[in-house]
Order: sequence, then structure tokens, then C-alpha cells
Amino acid sequence: MLEIVDLWVEIGGKTLLKGVNLTIQEGEVHILFGPNGSGKTTLLMTIMGSPHCRILKGEIKFYGKVINNLPIWERARLGIGIAFQSPPAVKGVKLRELVEILSKGNGFSEELYSFLKLEEHANREVNRGFSGGERKRAELLQLFAQDPKFIMFDEPESGVDLESIALVGDAINRLLERGSCVRRQPKSYTKSALIVSHTGYLLDYVKVDKAHVLIDGKLVCDKNPWDILTTIREQGYKGCEICKETC
Repeated sequence: MLEIVDLWVEIGGKTLLKGVNLTIQEGEVHILFGPNGSGKTTLLMTIMGSPHCRILKGEIKFYGKVINNLPIWERARLGIGIAFQSPPAVKGVKLRELVEILSKGNGFSEELYSFLKLEEHANREVNRGFSGGERKRAELLQLFAQDPKFIMFDEPESGVDLESIALVGDAINRLLERGSCVRRQPKSYTKSALIVSHTGYLLDYVKVDKAHVLIDGKLVCDKNPWDILTTIREQGYKGCEICKETC
């Protein structure tokens, strides 16, 4: 579904991604770890097509099509979606209005407002006065409406209390059509995801196929998610820097 080949990216004259190679197959869920400032959000924003991210070298392919020069809206129409770490407020646009625009022809269910505990937010301006957890749930609601094939989540557990992380995890599983299909074979899944996480709490709720560690703009390790998380918790990212075999 997604293939990134030797990707070098700069923002404001500073090179933040340095030769990233990454392949995500249809139906796979990957998680990305890394210290602050390592380039995790830059990678997601580059895939999404942010004009602030200038590609110096390399290619991003979606279903074999090079999308380097496509604007954000075209990538969204191809089936790429993102949930931001800090979603912005949108003055003058009600959440329900935005969802209706996104969901045309997607079979969106009104029950999702209740599922995400957003019934009272439907007629409020998008994210205006929302708490951190409410903003994250509103982002998930918009993704349900968009119904993308490939979804990126930038630290979905940040700003969310531990009790709400379970709801976020359930919502991600449902978005990826895994919620009621936990015994399906991986090849039967069609939606894919890339999740950026600091804490790894989501591993308790979302089945992740592969994990990666990004340090100083370079992918230094990719292994079993729980093995990598255990190493990070016990040794910090130094264990990954010293030798990727120890991750």
C-alpha cells in the first residue's frame, strides 16, 4: 500500500529525515517510536503532503503511484487520512457540518457520535473549547466519516487519560475494521495504519504488526513491537542507537 524509498526531507533549511525506507503492506498496522525531535511527525506530515515539508530526495508511493507532488486534498481523495497530535480549532464550522461533507457516500453511522461520546459536541464549532481528549475523539469521528484506506495517528494517546485510551484503542480497531474481527487472518484486512507513540499504551488495545524506531531522522530498528517497547522502557533509546539487534 505504502512504499517510502530513500526519503530525505527538510523544513526551514534543516534536514529532518535522512534516507528513510519504509514499506507498509495492505492490512498491516505499524507503530513508530522515537525520542522528541527525531522526525516522527515530519514523516507523517510529508506523507500527507504538508507544504512545509520539502522533499530533497526519494519517493513516496501509494499503491505504486508516486505522490511526491500531489497536494493534500488529492492524497486524501486517494485514501490517506491523518489524526493530528494537536488538532486545531476551526471557527465557524460545526463538527456535524464537517462530518457531513466528509461522509458523503461512505455509509457513515450516526451511532458513532454516541460511541465516541460526542453527542453534545455535534453542533459546536470544530474543537472550539474541546478538551484534549474531546479533540482526539473528534479527529477519530472525522476519520470514520472520511473512511480512508491508510490512516496515520500522531500520538493518539497524548493528552488522553488512561481510561479514555481504551476508547481510543477501540475506535482505532473499528476504523481499521478489526474491532469485531480479531480472529481474521492478516491478509483479510484491507486498511493499514502508521501510529506514532511515545508511551506504547496502545499496544494493550491495538494489534500492531511491526514496530520501528526513528532517531535523528533515520530508521534504526524494526522488530516485534513488544520487544522494541521493552527495550525502550528498560534501556531508553540508547539501546537502539548502540545496536539495532538489541532492540
